[in-house]
Amino acid sequence: MNTASRRRRWTAAFAALLVPLTCSCKHIHTEVVIDAPSAAVWEVLRDTDAYPAWNPYHVRVDGVLAEGERLEVEVHKPNGNELVIHPRVEVLEAERELTWGGGVPGVFVGHHVFRLVPLPGDRTRLIHTEVFRGIAVPFAELDTIEAGYEQVNRALAERVESRQREAAL
Repeated sequence: MNTASRRRRWTAAFAALLVPLTCSCKHIHTEVVIDAPSAAVWEVLRDTDAYPAWNPYHVRVDGVLAEGERLEVEVHKPNGNELVIHPRVEVLEAERELTWGGGVPGVFVGHHVFRLVPLPGDRTRLIHTEVFRGIAVPFAELDTIEAGYEQVNRALAERVESRQREAAL
C-alpha cells in the first residue's frame, strides 16, 4: 500500500470517528396543556423567586430575568443528582418564550426553551424543550432530563391552575 492510499484510509477513519462526535446532539421535547391563559402561565414562569415553592427540577434560579443576563440555576434531577449551571437568558418575550442557555461552543452547549402557545378557551400549551450540541454530548448525563421536564410541566400546570381556581372564588 502506497503512502497516498494509507493517508486516504487514515483520513477516512479519522473522519468516521470525528463526524459523529462533532455532530452529536440530543433533543428533548415535552408538552403540557394548562387550563389557564398564557398571561397566567407567564406570571408563574417568570417569578423565579418562587421556584423553590413549586419547581421540583429547577429548585433555585438566581439572577435578573432579562436578555443577556447570566443566571445561576440549581437543578435537582429525578435520579437524585444535583448541579448548578450558569446559563444566559437568550430570549425573554412576555407571555411567549423564555430561553436560557450556554456552554462551550463545539464541546457542550444547551438551549433550554419554555414556549407558550395560546389555545382556544383560555388554555395554553407549554412546549418545553432543550437541544444539546457538541462533542461531549454522548458522554453527558442527560438521560433523566426529560423526566425532570415532565415533572416541571406537571408542577407548573398544577400551580397555575390552582391559582386560577383561587382567583375565581
